[in-house]
Amino acid sequence: MTDQRSFAHQNRALAYPAGNAGGPSIVEEHAFPDDFASVLEHSTVHRSTIGCIIPAYNEEESIAQVIEALLGQTRVPDVIHVVVNNTSDATVKIASEYSGPHEITTELGEQFTEVFVHDIGKNPDKKVGALNYGYSLVEGYDYLLGVDGDTIADSKAVEYLETEAVSDSRIGGISAIYTIDDKPIKGLIARFLTAGQRTQFAAFNLQNLLRGRNMAVLGGQFSIFSTNALREAMKQNHQVTPWVKDSEVEDSLLSLQIKSAGYLTKISPFARANVGGMTTLSGYDAQQVKWTYGAIELMWPGQRGDTKGQPFHPNLRLRWFENFGMLTNLFVRVAFLTLLAGSLSINAFVFSPLWLIPPLVAMLLNLRIARTMASCDRSDVLFAVLFFPAEIFMWIRISHFVRSWTRFLSRKKVDNWAMQAKAERGGGLGHWAPMVVLIAVAIALAVIWVLVGPMVQSSILWIGWPIVGVVTVLQTLLMFSKLVRRHHGYRV
Repeated sequence: MTDQRSFAHQNRALAYPAGNAGGPSIVEEHAFPDDFASVLEHSTVHRSTIGCIIPAYNEEESIAQVIEALLGQTRVPDVIHVVVNNTSDATVKIASEYSGPHEITTELGEQFTEVFVHDIGKNPDKKVGALNYGYSLVEGYDYLLGVDGDTIADSKAVEYLETEAVSDSRIGGISAIYTIDDKPIKGLIARFLTAGQRTQFAAFNLQNLLRGRNMAVLGGQFSIFSTNALREAMKQNHQVTPWVKDSEVEDSLLSLQIKSAGYLTKISPFARANVGGMTTLSGYDAQQVKWTYGAIELMWPGQRGDTKGQPFHPNLRLRWFENFGMLTNLFVRVAFLTLLAGSLSINAFVFSPLWLIPPLVAMLLNLRIARTMASCDRSDVLFAVLFFPAEIFMWIRISHFVRSWTRFLSRKKVDNWAMQAKAERGGGLGHWAPMVVLIAVAIALAVIWVLVGPMVQSSILWIGWPIVGVVTVLQTLLMFSKLVRRHHGYRV
């Protein structure tokens, strides 16, 4: 463990004045090192040192709440660095209101921290550049706490993460349980998307908790990292910084590297944080396409960000299952609708009550996932039991899946970060492309169906329905196994 007194004397943080992109300059130097050492010398609750980094880009609406949540922790980080990059709003001004030393009394005793705000101006590496800049400021601490500029943590989140990290030297990083606070969300589309994302987060968190709490992705939203693990991952991968700019999913790649370095990547069963959700179709589409595209690059052999053991690295197995599951969902839905339309066109449709079993099992599974949420409310329950909201959301996720793979296989170089930023500002119409393609395919199939003779039509139905039936039965059995699986009391 780092010697806290000597480290405190060495720590001389630099801050960028607002708008200064040319280089660091000392704008203010408090008697922070001596005060910090004095506090630590008489402290009995700090078993380690934690340096917090908040990469922030146009976060004027949330940055104050993020900092206040950190200052309200039972275990306050020893230093908080807000690293603002490429911003065009009042993030720096608002965050600067909290800069300086803070003496805080918590249930764990007297604690001291200091908030620094750095405006690094134009930064071509975007979030990755901000993270690496922050790492250079806290690399001497025992742990690095990464917090997104729109993530509000529960008051004991840091305490829970630190307690578990300190308890086992094998742990390289621990992620909190994420969800989205839906109380402030207004508007039908926004509330629908938020309910879907809450279910998506809950299913992902629960899946990782039930896998021995092994976390495939230490999300940048709210995770703590051992700096020893970061240094080992950097050494093994010949990197000078923990995060690299040539990956769309910098957190997934770093998690994979930490795992490859022999450390554990975990999810806490207790630490919780509310993250910023996407409230528009274009914003959600851009975010999911960026994440899925980046995950595909990690999965696919020989791509940038290649790491030992790919494409069958333990952290990537879950990714393969997710993509295979989305492919199955796409096939079943498209095939079912196609065969149903064909059957109706020649009066060969025969309804069977057995067809109601798969949607019923899916509805019960969604309901059980909703009930595992620590903050489950009426919107979550209605999203599950009404079936159609969850089904529409699945089609939206399928469109992300198709767009991501199409973009990847086309080998077209795109800046997914820039596209997400544009979409969050309300620009871009790319999220409608899958629907346009689906309509075009449906029209083409209808024309072909009319052109072929009755004999061919009957043969297609005779072969197609059993195939769809078998795949649907297997998919339903998988959902049923998840439905009856023990959750061991976990709440997400």
